[in-house]
Amino acid sequence: MSTVSAVTDAAKGWAFVVVQAILLLLLVALPSADHWPTPTAVRRVGDILFVGGLLLVAVASLRLGRSLTPTPVPNQSGELTTTGLYRFVRHPIYTGVLALVVGLTIRSGNLLCLLVGLVLIVFFNVKARWEEDKLATVYDDYRAYASETPRFIPRPPRR
Repeated sequence: MSTVSAVTDAAKGWAFVVVQAILLLLLVALPSADHWPTPTAVRRVGDILFVGGLLLVAVASLRLGRSLTPTPVPNQSGELTTTGLYRFVRHPIYTGVLALVVGLTIRSGNLLCLLVGLVLIVFFNVKARWEEDKLATVYDDYRAYASETPRFIPRPPRR
């Protein structure tokens, strides 16, 4: 990879991080509303998704070890991780963040939170696709792994 390309990728990677942080902070900062009912059962589902998402992020991050990076730019000295949570989905950290986003959104009862949540879902799809292009250039077997492993949501095992 050329130096110019590496610098451009690094800048794009940090841009993804900044946009993600702004959107997540906005989602957290928006007040609750009463645009839809949030009975106790709905709030509990939101709580479970939020806490489950946090746990998923933590476990998936730890599993990456030295391959973990703060941006979606792959670590050139890392290794492709395809075990643990990574055998079920290609981006379990993003899956965890999306679970927490859905949890916060359904608990909020706020249409603006719903809009921000939907933007985050689209954002993570764009970010994951960009990252996958980079991963395919660093790891020869990434495309085969990606063809067998879903992006965010696990599917039932094939027979």
